[in-house]
Amino acid sequence: MNDDLIDSPALGSRSPDPAPAFAVNPVRRRLLQAGVVSAGLAFPGIAALAGALGQPRIGFKPVAASSEDRVQVPDGYLVQVVYAWGDPISDGPAFKADASNGAFEQAEQAGMHHDGMHFFPLPEDGKPSSARGVLCINHEYTDDGLLHPGGVADWSHAKTVKSQNAHGVSVVEIEHIGRKGQDGRWQLVRPSAYARRITARTPIRISGPAAGAPALRTQGDRRGNVVFGTVSNCAMGATPWGTVLTCEENFDAYFNGPEKPTPEQKRYGIREQGGGYRWHEHDSRFDVATEPNEANRFGWVVEIDPLNRTKVPVKRTALGRLKHESAAVALAGDGRAVVYMSDDGPFESLYKYVSRERFDGKNPAANANLLDDGTLYVARFGDDGQGQWLALEHGQNGLVAANGFAEQADVLVNTRLAADRVGATKMDRPEGIAIHPASGEVYCSLTRNSRRGLADAPGPDAANPRAANLFGHIVRWRENGGDAGAKDFSWDIFALCGDPQHADPGKRGNVKGDAFANPDGLGFDRDGRLWIQTDVSAGTLNAGDYARFGNNQMLVADPASGEIRRFLSGPNGCEITGIARTPDGRSLFVNIQHPGERPGGRSDPAAPTANSAWPASQFAEITGGRPRSATLVVTRRDGGVVGT
Repeated sequence: MNDDLIDSPALGSRSPDPAPAFAVNPVRRRLLQAGVVSAGLAFPGIAALAGALGQPRIGFKPVAASSEDRVQVPDGYLVQVVYAWGDPISDGPAFKADASNGAFEQAEQAGMHHDGMHFFPLPEDGKPSSARGVLCINHEYTDDGLLHPGGVADWSHAKTVKSQNAHGVSVVEIEHIGRKGQDGRWQLVRPSAYARRITARTPIRISGPAAGAPALRTQGDRRGNVVFGTVSNCAMGATPWGTVLTCEENFDAYFNGPEKPTPEQKRYGIREQGGGYRWHEHDSRFDVATEPNEANRFGWVVEIDPLNRTKVPVKRTALGRLKHESAAVALAGDGRAVVYMSDDGPFESLYKYVSRERFDGKNPAANANLLDDGTLYVARFGDDGQGQWLALEHGQNGLVAANGFAEQADVLVNTRLAADRVGATKMDRPEGIAIHPASGEVYCSLTRNSRRGLADAPGPDAANPRAANLFGHIVRWRENGGDAGAKDFSWDIFALCGDPQHADPGKRGNVKGDAFANPDGLGFDRDGRLWIQTDVSAGTLNAGDYARFGNNQMLVADPASGEIRRFLSGPNGCEITGIARTPDGRSLFVNIQHPGERPGGRSDPAAPTANSAWPASQFAEITGGRPRSATLVVTRRDGGVVGT
């Protein structure tokens, strides 16, 4: 492939990026002048957070655990579908109920399996609007049994391209219809100058210390600085300079690996046939035998400018190559950018990146390289409730040529191996990360780890206290001096999930309130309430030890008291993902991912409604029987702040 960005019918029309990275367009300039550096979740150190928040209050009656094929919300709330798989992002093609849209139509429609999400308000009267904004939504993976009329039978190049185009990220414009009253309805703006899709076929720039390294060079990109596509986009974070960070998680599933993988490949899960996507049959990039380095070009954090569709997305290699679940951004006391990251796998670790230079709110162009030049750390949790951030820097902590790390690029391409070398704590599947908007405390969900304590695996430790951890827990830490740039922290366990009446009686951290299992997505609102989303797998949902929890759900926690109440319950087979809100807190966006999913994540196209027909089963305006992932907006009937 030529290093220049190209125009191709298969890729859509893409423009080169001649301007300096992160040049500020007029919309962003007005937002910055108004004091808005990001929307929804706030960032410690930003002026808007001056002063401690008051005691958060949970002001709704919790919904009961449910196994119904519908979304349940508390009394006094409205719920609406605003963006489902196959919906046009702008004035493009409409969704066909039999899934017969072609590959190029799919590139102009909502992808499958909505995940991480963030709302960027657009300015009105010099202030950030809570009635109009740009919504960024990840599309984590595809169920090819539902994506194509004939499912995976007669697999072809056309099906491969459609599957690739159903991955990635949506950027859509959205507006509130009932601005002057208490009408909670929202709709997409069509057409919109902001709307675009970023897929597994979009040209993306590679930057940072590993750009151009031999491990990132391929036959199609001999310079190692441009890659086609982003995949397995899980959670999402936003930066103070107004960009979004989308995280590449289970990228190994797309590659057909060798019969005998190298230690490096094995450490990242590269294996024969991968996760069964079969892309390699029609796209040789995903066959490791043909392109041994292509897999090294995935597993990164990708930065996207949501307000400038001409800006090319960037893979930031300084943040390390992992199965990135999430990325949450803060500012250190001296203004350096800090990114907290999780690696979603049993016995994987937590990471922190600290930039070398400082964030400059008055000169946004100066922030262009904050995520290219800095130090990557990995966490070690001590048994005494204290912890350290261990630098993953070439030449330090055993990261030298004799141990397989000849330069910093080796540390970043094989970050998991570097973390093993320095002695990072192996956690119980780190997933969502959220930062308290006033205290700066950081919370991370550890969803589960059934292998903890087995004969061939590490046993329990202070930060992961349960053998065969079926239900998961939430850990939190406080950086020394309250400074996100500190190298030491103290920690405790916020919640041990599961049934509080039977799981670990008397242990600190048992859930107070509504029981739940397998925490995943996390997010704070402006008042300091912690929103928790769950991901019980399709194979155990509503069965055995999980029967009492019902379908996957979203709950609200008071960090001070530990009280937790169930706010939303989803339809059959789904996972609850993504959380975003308007600046005024009156509209909450949340995703329903893979409704009706069966164990294994693949559906039978001959019987797509056997487990769920959501959202058509609940919302009259939705047509077609195939289950569809979708973005919801939840509002109060009286127009008040959601959660109060």
